[in-house]
Amino acid sequence: MTAVKDLYDKIVDCPVCDEQFTTKKVRTSRLRLVKRDEDFLNHYKTENPIKYHIFVCPNCGYASWENKFDSIRKNQVKTIKDKVSSKWNKRDFGGERDLDKAIEAYKLALLVGMLLETTKFELGNTCLNIGWLYRLKGEEDEEIRFLTLARDRFIEAFNTESLTGVNMDESKLSYLIGELSRRINDKEKALSWFNTCLNLPSTRMNPAIDDLAREQWRIAKEMGNNG
Repeated sequence: MTAVKDLYDKIVDCPVCDEQFTTKKVRTSRLRLVKRDEDFLNHYKTENPIKYHIFVCPNCGYASWENKFDSIRKNQVKTIKDKVSSKWNKRDFGGERDLDKAIEAYKLALLVGMLLETTKFELGNTCLNIGWLYRLKGEEDEEIRFLTLARDRFIEAFNTESLTGVNMDESKLSYLIGELSRRINDKEKALSWFNTCLNLPSTRMNPAIDDLAREQWRIAKEMGNNG
């Protein structure tokens, strides 16, 4: 059970239906990092903030990342009203979220992202977070399914999109594609993407990623040929 003082309420205005709602956020001052997985999932002693990164309007069903919630355009509002709100069974995501509730919120955001044709990077990031939540829940099959979806969207993003304005550059993204490939047992792609990462000039400027890529390349090299 989460300590009440770990969370606080944030008041949000929905840009689709204009209703106001509250949603929980984790107090960053309460965060105590325990470890970080090689694909960047942070584990905390207290509540994990990834459960609360998605805002969901209980009134109309619009769901999106906190930092993207207000950026929906006027012409996209109609799409949400037609495709989501018209079928929406009103429910509240504003309380404390367990892993299942967090997964449901991200899946709603993934649906909205696909309807609004957001970037492949953003779709990949949403899938990655769903995979992480399934890892925390201990459901490996679903974790692998969503890590695979994330990996494939990230490859599209790497090849076709600018990474300006996102929290990843080419070296970090190519490393992540390699690590996700390793985790889903695609040895060939894992080695290929780790090599891509290690050959980028930007990787040599980032010793942490360079070290990670070399270590995970070595681990991937020792895998069986199941890819």
